[in-house]
Amino acid sequence: MKVFLDANVLVSVLNKEYPLYTWSSRVLSLHGIGDVQLYTSPLCLAIAFYFTGKKSGDNVANRKLRMLCGHISISSMDGSVVGQVLSDRRITDFEDGLEYYSALQSGCDYIVTEDGGDFWFSSIQVMDCRGFLQYLKQK
Repeated sequence: MKVFLDANVLVSVLNKEYPLYTWSSRVLSLHGIGDVQLYTSPLCLAIAFYFTGKKSGDNVANRKLRMLCGHISISSMDGSVVGQVLSDRRITDFEDGLEYYSALQSGCDYIVTEDGGDFWFSSIQVMDCRGFLQYLKQK
């Protein structure tokens, strides 16, 4: 199962933002367990770097991102993804559109985000961290 992680999930882990960290860190720890493959996009990584750098400095942010990238897969974002976003009239937030089509192009089955309403148009199932963990527990 391929799971796309939104930037807000990454930021909560890298900055240990409670109470979400309790759930987001558990989601991140699932990579490679069973058939779980975690993905994120270059854009999500850039957002995570920005917010981690603001909190801890760029050197710490760089170290944390290198560690993170060693444990998850990175989806593609190319001209095709941009074109899909621009031609999809349902999408009002360009960033969310890029993340969605990047996840779709990578064959992701789920998008895990704390802003599920931003992906109302998604054909991929969208869950928050806690909901995704509960789903896996029942599965």
